[in-house]
Order: sequence, then C-alpha cells, then structure tokens
Amino acid sequence: MKKPFLLFAFLLMFVLAACTSSSNETSTDANDNSERTDTNTNTSINGGTITVTSVREPDTVDVQRTTWVDDANAHLYEPLVRFDEDGTIVPALAEKYEISNDGKVIIFTLKEGAKFHSGTPVTAEGVKRSFERFIDSAPTSYMVGPLEKMVVTDELTLELHFSEPFAPFLSNATTAYLAPLDPSTIDEHGEDYGNHASSAGILSLKEIKRGSSITFETFNDFILGAPYSTNKGAANFDEVVFRFIADDDTRLLEFKRGNTQVMLSVPPNYIAELEADPNIHLARALANGHVYLGMNNMKEVFQDVRVRKAIALAVDRAPIVDFALEGAAQPIYGPLPPTIPGYNQEVEDAAADMYARDLDEARSLLRSAGYTETNGDGIVMKAGKPLTVDLWVTQEPTMQRIAQILQNQLKEAGIDMKISVQEDATIRAQSPEGVHEMLLWTYGWYDADILHSMFGRGISTRVHYQNDELISILEEARVTMDQDVRMNMYKEAQMILVEESPWVPLFVRENVTAYRDLEGFKLHPITGNIVWSDIKLAK
Repeated sequence: MKKPFLLFAFLLMFVLAACTSSSNETSTDANDNSERTDTNTNTSINGGTITVTSVREPDTVDVQRTTWVDDANAHLYEPLVRFDEDGTIVPALAEKYEISNDGKVIIFTLKEGAKFHSGTPVTAEGVKRSFERFIDSAPTSYMVGPLEKMVVTDELTLELHFSEPFAPFLSNATTAYLAPLDPSTIDEHGEDYGNHASSAGILSLKEIKRGSSITFETFNDFILGAPYSTNKGAANFDEVVFRFIADDDTRLLEFKRGNTQVMLSVPPNYIAELEADPNIHLARALANGHVYLGMNNMKEVFQDVRVRKAIALAVDRAPIVDFALEGAAQPIYGPLPPTIPGYNQEVEDAAADMYARDLDEARSLLRSAGYTETNGDGIVMKAGKPLTVDLWVTQEPTMQRIAQILQNQLKEAGIDMKISVQEDATIRAQSPEGVHEMLLWTYGWYDADILHSMFGRGISTRVHYQNDELISILEEARVTMDQDVRMNMYKEAQMILVEESPWVPLFVRENVTAYRDLEGFKLHPITGNIVWSDIKLAK
C-alpha cells in the first residue's frame, strides 16, 4: 500500500476486484556506469548504484508483519496480479486467472520458470504456504476475505475457494501484502524472515542497517516485467540504496549535491526551486486517496446535518491548494479521487455544485440549526454557548498550514475552530475511540471498497458515521462480481455521502518525486510506485 493510502495502519481496508461480469471466466493470458552483460533478457546493463532518500523507514521488509508498504520494501515482492497503467488488473507472477460463474472460486496459473531470490522455483504449493502464513498471523489478514480453502491441482495451479464472492480480492492481490514469500527462506529463518526476506520481485535484499538504510540488489533471474515496461527482465543497474532522512533540508541538500539520485515525497515548498534546476526532473502521480476534514459524528454538534453542511460550505479549497500545497494537489468535493476505480464524474460535479463556497448559505444553515446569536468575536451561539470545535492535526508543517487556512475560513462563517497539534500515533490510537471532535486526515487505497472501511457497520474509526442505507449498499457491493453493477452501487453510495456530508473532502495530493542523472524514470500512475524496469544511470 502506498504511502499515505496505507496510513490507516489498523483499519479494515478491502479493495476492488477487476473481474468480468457476464463470462464464465476472467482470463488474461558510488556509481559504476561501465557496460556489462547479463544472462537474462536484458543484454545491455549500465550497472551502478542508485540512491533514494525517503522520510520514513519501514518497520520491516516482511510484508506479512507490517501495515506499511512503500517503495522501500514493495519491490522485493512480485504479486500474482498487478494494475496496468490504465487501472486494469493484469497477470504478474500469475500467467492467468479464472473466476467461476458464482464468483466463489479463483484459479491462478503461475508463470513457468519464475524463481524466488533464493533460486527456488515458484510453485503453487509455495504460494499456498505463503498464503497460509499470511492468514495465520498477518495484521492485514482480512484482505483475503472469506477464503475457505486452497487446493493445489498441479505444480503451477492454485485454486482459492471462498464461502461467498469477495469482489475486492483481486485488487488486494495486486499489493505486496499478498505477494508470495519464498517458503525455503521461511523454513530457514522463521520469524527472522524480515532480516533475510526473499520473494520474486525485481529487487532482492542485500543489507539492512536499521535507522539508516536498506540496500537491494538487482535480481538477475527476474523475467516478470510488466506489459508497460520495455524491459521484461532484470533491472539495468546493480543495486538501489534507500537512505532514510527525516529532515527535509538535509534530504534536499544531499539531492542537489548529487549524492542521491531520487528524492521521494518532495515537500511542496521545494517544488519551484527544484523545477528551476535544469539537471533535475520531477515525476508526479495523484495519490490514491484524499485529504479530508473529518467530523466525529458521535459528537452531538455534528449529529445535525445542517451544521455539517455549513462547515462544508465555509471551506474554500483554492487557497489550500495554491498556497499551502503550492499547486501540488487537485481540489476534490466527492468521496473518491480519480485514481480509485469507482470514481464518478457525475458525483464529483454534483458535490462541487452543492458545496461551492457560500458563506451566506452556511450562516443560514447555522441559524436554522439554532445558532441565532453571535458573540463579540462574531462566533455564532446557541443557548448562550459559542460554536467552538477542536481540530486535531499532525506535526507535518504543510498540514498545519492547511489547518490555519481552514480556521480562518470557518471563522468567517461564525465557527470557532481551535487547532490542536497531535503526534501521528496519538491520532491513530485515540480517534477510533472517538476522543477527538474534528481531524485533518487522509486515506488511500486502490478500490472503492475503502468506503466500507470508512463507513461500514461498527468499523468507522475516524468520522464515526453510520447510515443503514449506505452500509447496506457497501456490503452488497463487496459480494457483487458484476463490475458495472458494482460501480453503480458505489455511485449510489457516494451520493448518500455527498448529501449527508459526514466529512469534507479537500484535495488529492500529488506525490512528487525528484530525480537526476537517470534515464527511463517513471512512476506508476495508479500505485505511484517507481517502475524500476527501464531505469538506467545516465552516462
């Protein structure tokens, strides 16, 4: 899970299946730049070391022991299926997949000749063992849904049997979480697998220096290049070093000096400076989620939809995007961003029309909700009590700037919003208990089923909004294998959220990555991850 979209560390997040609706099956068939040759399909490899800086160090590279996956640990793994650049699910480690008429059986046929980093062949039995470990002990084990049993029918064929259709499974299977682990390495190292991890991805693990860096080597036996990559074999370099540097100024200095070739998560205030440098290039990808102003709907003040709508009408997204984010974002009004299948332009347009900033309408709604008085500061009051709310925000400077803009905007509507800076861990731990009143937060995933995680029965941990009609639609969508029908359900669910306004969607961030001295660099438009296959160090 990429970056912000996995910030929901312990949320139940389930995802969209890209499967067919009417057919019996879905089937898809220190840099050394000297030239060297290799034995894989890549006959000319530049070699050398690529250094990447990132703010956050993964807690482990064992994806079955974490709730955080990003570029620093994802590329060790090769999933059974992946997203193509247009969002279509296509084979990866699997040669093809088939779905039964009733949606309860998915059959994966693995690619012949694929190997784990240890040299062990990838087999159906090995994939089954990896799934068993995942189900038994992974914190994200819910991603397999109602999986009842697995049947190995031959060396390369694995059947997954579900008690009921589980539409998000294939989308879940595109992530590193469900990518097969090397069973021989599990046997050898057990729970110490994270220090010796082996899978079938384009990069293999070389060295971990906790608190400092992780080094990966090119996997020379890699043959699973994606359809959108020119190179289908091993990468064009020797190794990648991920250095973890929390201080943005230090990261920028190291990058501008040429000590690193890639800088992940470029802060908005650095973008203009980097764009002005002819030796530096920026790659951008919209996040697969959005930042929102969340209301705790368990609190009495937010149980009145007129108050919720008044807050939404008080918000102006333009200065947030233009000033706090320096243009590195896209305003959004609806529940889903364009990067998640299920996004609907009609929903977005309706939400934008309904919640374009209108202070007069916001004040009118507050008066109808009983806030008919104002105090000397212009804050509306009800029964002599001013409308004061507390907003939790993280320590990230950009988010604090956004909070200050929102504070000023809500004050213009007569709402007094206090800002309370909290540690990220505090928000994660206490917001599920409903301690907060409001929060500035984000979500991310690859499927509209994220709405079930956000608003499902008893599992809404940030906004605590429950709506029986909405829940019914979201639960039905999870077992509906017809793609068109399922997307229509999400359209209906999104319109309920627009009408009820339990949160205020604000913007979709652009994940901006800076790079230099490289050829063939690009980000995947759906996942936002680096596509390593065609990257070379420039000569």
